[in-house]
Amino acid sequence: MSRAFVFPGQGTQTVGMGKDLADAYPEARAVFQEVDEALGESLSTAIWEGDQDTLTLTQNAQPALMAVSLAAMRALGSEGVTIKAASCVAGHSLGEYSALAAAGALSVSDAARLLRLRGQAMQKAVPVGQGAMAAVLGLDLETVRAVAQEAAQGGICEAANDNDPAQVVVSGHRAAVERAVEIAKARGARRAMLLPVSAPFHCALMEPAAEAMREALGKVDIREPAVPVVANVVADSVSDPAAIRALLVDQVTGSVRWRESVLFMAQQGIDEIWEIGAGKALSGMVRRIHRSIACRAVGTPDEIKDAAVTVTA
Repeated sequence: MSRAFVFPGQGTQTVGMGKDLADAYPEARAVFQEVDEALGESLSTAIWEGDQDTLTLTQNAQPALMAVSLAAMRALGSEGVTIKAASCVAGHSLGEYSALAAAGALSVSDAARLLRLRGQAMQKAVPVGQGAMAAVLGLDLETVRAVAQEAAQGGICEAANDNDPAQVVVSGHRAAVERAVEIAKARGARRAMLLPVSAPFHCALMEPAAEAMREALGKVDIREPAVPVVANVVADSVSDPAAIRALLVDQVTGSVRWRESVLFMAQQGIDEIWEIGAGKALSGMVRRIHRSIACRAVGTPDEIKDAAVTVTA
């Protein structure tokens, strides 16, 4: 069995996530403490006792989801499962930072600070209300790209997330994205709807955020990961620290090529994927991309114990 560990992106956050891990595993609780110290505030309190609206703010959701994923990794470690149990790692958007931290390329503290900055910079890049994102279901990537191009009309409208064969997300100026929704429906989309997000991620409008991340990443120590990381924007594995640094900058404006990333992992012989952290969104995508890959959610103490048995038995 050749295994990959994958890490979720924004949208899977829920109040209370990771509390069971912190209660069951001192190693997991230590991750939340590291994140709190790195940010100079108790993000863990917001995760476990706050309100959903505050947690969903991009600047909070991004480091919070990373914290839960890394807490799950530390819990797995205490059960005898290390990163070497995976042949590679990957993450969806912000999840790539979780993947890099899990593989030892970034420290948890640096990942938390980078994700806080990333969230703030993404929010600041486009005034609220001027950008939007929409999910298009039932049309393939090339069709959605054509829809986006037709909808742009001098503005920005781009395919931002190629999630699976039947789900592509577009991002850009609000008016252009709204036009894309209507054009997609006319082209036969099963559904097309605006997403409840605070900024138009993964498109050219994020260029100011990319510049902020270029500066921040230039000051951070990035090491060679213990296992290769399948990077979003190239759908290929990378281990060179300089390449990782450049791709994290490109990722801010570039498309998340998740469908292609999963197909790449399958071509490398991956036949089992563990989704480490909050939710099961990536597992659903993986099943729609490549039905023969077995998926396992690994985010609760029981799931961690069950998963560990399969490796250590």
